[in-house]
Amino acid sequence: MNLLRAAATVGSLTLLSRVLGFLRDLGIAAVLGAGVAADAFFVAFKLANMLRRLFAEGAFNAGFVPLFARTLEQEGAAAARAFAGHTFAVMALILGALVLAAELAMPLLVRLLATGFEPGSERYALAVELSRLTFPYLAAISLAALLSGVLNGLGRFAAAAFAPVLLNLVLLLALALAVLRGSSAAHLLALGVLVAGFVQLALVFLAAARAGFALVPRLPRGRERTRLRRLWQLVLPGAFGAGVYQLNLVIDTWFASHLPTGSISYLFYADRLVQLPLGLVGVALGTALLPLLARQLRAGREEAARHNFDRALELGLFASLPAAVGLVLLAEPIVRVLFERGAFGPPETTATAAALSAFALGLPAFVLVKVLATGFFAREDTRTPVAVAAVCLLANILFILLTIDHWGHVSIALATALSNWLNAGLLAAILVRRGAFAPGPQLRRKLPRLVASASLLALGLFFVRENLPAIGSPWGLAGTIALAAPAYVVFALALGAFSIAELRAALAAKPAVAGSGQAVHLDKVETA
Repeated sequence: MNLLRAAATVGSLTLLSRVLGFLRDLGIAAVLGAGVAADAFFVAFKLANMLRRLFAEGAFNAGFVPLFARTLEQEGAAAARAFAGHTFAVMALILGALVLAAELAMPLLVRLLATGFEPGSERYALAVELSRLTFPYLAAISLAALLSGVLNGLGRFAAAAFAPVLLNLVLLLALALAVLRGSSAAHLLALGVLVAGFVQLALVFLAAARAGFALVPRLPRGRERTRLRRLWQLVLPGAFGAGVYQLNLVIDTWFASHLPTGSISYLFYADRLVQLPLGLVGVALGTALLPLLARQLRAGREEAARHNFDRALELGLFASLPAAVGLVLLAEPIVRVLFERGAFGPPETTATAAALSAFALGLPAFVLVKVLATGFFAREDTRTPVAVAAVCLLANILFILLTIDHWGHVSIALATALSNWLNAGLLAAILVRRGAFAPGPQLRRKLPRLVASASLLALGLFFVRENLPAIGSPWGLAGTIALAAPAYVVFALALGAFSIAELRAALAAKPAVAGSGQAVHLDKVETA
């Protein structure tokens, strides 16, 4: 499996999803603005989506993929298929009970997530109603995440990466129906979230079946339970360690709910903009790197694992540094061009842009966290990130408490960015101390060159922003971005941050993957 090609597959489909997500958010901003209905829907969506990212995509994949890869590598496809089937059955039972309990306790959950929503108020009642509609999405998407882990473990990334596209398509359809029929957009959007979850589950189930892994849910017995116990030993602590970013968002919402109306929406829209490069780079690299590292470490190929780990860090910084620079310096024109229409006016643009600049300062750090965390997960260690996450959460809360009275919702975004940098630094330091990470000569040589390239880009964008008022128009912004991207590449080439020859070598590399018996061949990555 080729890391760069796998990341490109995930990244390109994630880009498609993010573009559709932007269209979705543009529609939501135009129809709902930043008022009561918008705040209520975002709380409902965030509750189900946060738990999905925290447990299904974060902690669960961190525990499941290495165990699945080890089973596939050492025992063959039949054993790996049985393991996945047992896990599916247990998850379905747990998720069913969780959804039922959450539906009954939804007023309390909304109260905990958004304590500033007063019981009896219109905003609180609507948030409870919409959350009850969206919450079953967690069950469907969690089971879809299991099947996505199976596909990723097989080196097949396309179907799982395409699944989020379906969510955005369904929500765009819900918005269209709301406008055409004059129905409640918030209610149709919440219903769309639920429908999309089951559509995504159907997609990855069929993809797994085509790959020869049509799962037969069956409860484990006897010795079969040992591997399941090991999985939950990894998943439960990882639910905190791998999900620090999502937990930070919960804290953000809690504090923002006590600020003036619209604060939750400003943070939501800003976070959505940061999610584009984050999904394109960080999520793609983490998704592609985890099964590759897990298999190489199981096969005793430590040097190959170290090489891929270094290259993933390089790729992450190469892409995230210019993205962060652009979002910080061009925050206001970006928000104005994308969102300022309908119920979203100039005051909303200013407030959202301020949050975007603060969030973007932590973008490279979060990409690094996605890569660095695989160094633990691939070694079946989800406990260490728990301690790191606890420190980062405390730092996040402390910074908000110290600054929220002065900077309002911007302090919440900035605290998230700073906690990401602390998270990345601590993870890297622990890996180095354990001997699991020692930056090679190439990585040490390229890091300062990447920073210098991004610094030159920052100087250029600052000059353009201060001297060309037309940058605030759609064509002016598009032209600036179109020129900034190749300019950064030229800077990187001139400073030696990367070379064309290295890029060609990375694309051509096809590291072999050891297999045994009935194991599926993993030397090719599905790209379509």
